[in-house]
Amino acid sequence: MNEAKLVLRQVSKWFPGPRGERVEALADIDLEIRENELAVIVGPSGCGKSTLLNIVAGLEQASSGEVLLDGRAVVGPGADRGMVFQSYTLFPWLTVQQNVEFGLKLKGVPAAARAEKARRYLELVGLTGFEDALPKTLSGGMKQRVAIARALANDPEMLLMDEPFGALDAQTRSVMQDLLLSVWEKERTTVLFITHDIDEAVLLADNVYVMSKRPGRIRAKIPVDIPRPRDHRVTVSPRFTEIKKEIMEMLWEEH
Repeated sequence: MNEAKLVLRQVSKWFPGPRGERVEALADIDLEIRENELAVIVGPSGCGKSTLLNIVAGLEQASSGEVLLDGRAVVGPGADRGMVFQSYTLFPWLTVQQNVEFGLKLKGVPAAARAEKARRYLELVGLTGFEDALPKTLSGGMKQRVAIARALANDPEMLLMDEPFGALDAQTRSVMQDLLLSVWEKERTTVLFITHDIDEAVLLADNVYVMSKRPGRIRAKIPVDIPRPRDHRVTVSPRFTEIKKEIMEMLWEEH
């Protein structure tokens, strides 16, 4: 059994309401994600999924509790966590290659080394030949491939993904899901992935963590015991349907 990579203990988050009252977004979140796990969080709309991810990213502070990555407290953003958002967050004035190299350049990696590394990750996400393209010339799926390559090129301890395929059409989304599975099989980076799509969750995850309605809590951990490597062919299997039904029933209860 792999060691816990990410640990959340009694993490709560509240905001001031319009009349000065306390509005609870998250309540007493306990969560352990092991090394190399592809963990997916689902939950009702407004349950605090993105807030939870932002706390792990260090973009927001928990109101109480603690977040530990490799045993160290998370107190702010850091290069040990790579983020991929639903919006592509690429620098429009930089080429594809320059976007992927950006974090490496900030770290002071020499030009030849960072170019070689960028090309490796662009090959991994299927973008060889697009190194000199500007983001405005790319499709949505291609932009997300660049964003994934950029995040992985920094060698993060953990990849945080907030509905990264949510803005894509259904066919492109399916292609990107299979791409992520393929990349994860090769890299085995620990991933925390947020989605509202149950099919996506079951296809990708080692474990699906189901959140309750607000204030969000971790209601259940559902292991996905479908053999890897996986691709979209598993979505028609009886076991896939069973796990999906279990998660759907939990979410219906929350609604």
